[in-house]
Amino acid sequence: MPASLPPLAAEDHACADCGMNYSDTRPDDAVDVIAGLPDAVREAISAIPPGARRSRPSAEVWSVAEYLCHLRDVYVSFTIRLHRVRTEHEPACEPMFNDLRARRFRYNDCDIDATLDELAAAVAGFRDEVARVKDRDWDRTATRLPGERRTARWFVRQAMHEGVHHLGDIRRIGGTAP
Repeated sequence: MPASLPPLAAEDHACADCGMNYSDTRPDDAVDVIAGLPDAVREAISAIPPGARRSRPSAEVWSVAEYLCHLRDVYVSFTIRLHRVRTEHEPACEPMFNDLRARRFRYNDCDIDATLDELAAAVAGFRDEVARVKDRDWDRTATRLPGERRTARWFVRQAMHEGVHHLGDIRRIGGTAP
């Protein structure tokens, strides 16, 4: 793995920026929040003028279009990761390589309306996969970097955190943050 690959958030992560605390978040509550994300993202983006949706506030900050594509890919990737955690013995998850995806798949050139629909489909698929997790499966684990073990429970919490956190990023970029 590249040395620059950041470690995954801890099982008990608390995000200072968006206020999410993994230890306080039950998987069912996370899924309820995730269910509302496609509409919340659609609403946030609709409040941003079309000409501002592809501008990066700085070289280190993605555009609204790029965050939208990333969110879609998070839910696709996490559906597969959760399925693997549920069905395989300690699978090793491939990193998402977020910046590479943004460049190679030209996130900033996406059709925003189509990508919003894809986000809704990806979230629905993720929720379908979560519904297949049995009580005995929540402590099953996967790895990514050596020594990083994350539970099925963590994958659901992390998926919620990605959605909530990046919805906040979209709102900040668009000047619509509460």
